[in-house]
Amino acid sequence: MSTQSRATTVFRKVFGDSSLELRPELTANDVEGWDSLAHIRLIVSLEKEFKIKFKTTEVISFKNVGELLTLIEAKIGSA
Repeated sequence: MSTQSRATTVFRKVFGDSSLELRPELTANDVEGWDSLAHIRLIVSLEKEFKIKFKTTEVISFKNVGELLTLIEAKIGSA
């Protein structure tokens, strides 16, 4: 399963939206319920799914889903 499809599954679970489709340009403003608490739940869920850890600076630095997926892929590659 690709990084994007695995991340899509996580996003759908966190936000309770089975129709949610990830696009590189997607931001928190585009997803209903993506507030600071949901952001933390999302990050923790992604860390568990991909068996990675984000630094605090990374958690607050990405601007869209594309940047998040790139970061995940970089972490998987360096694991």
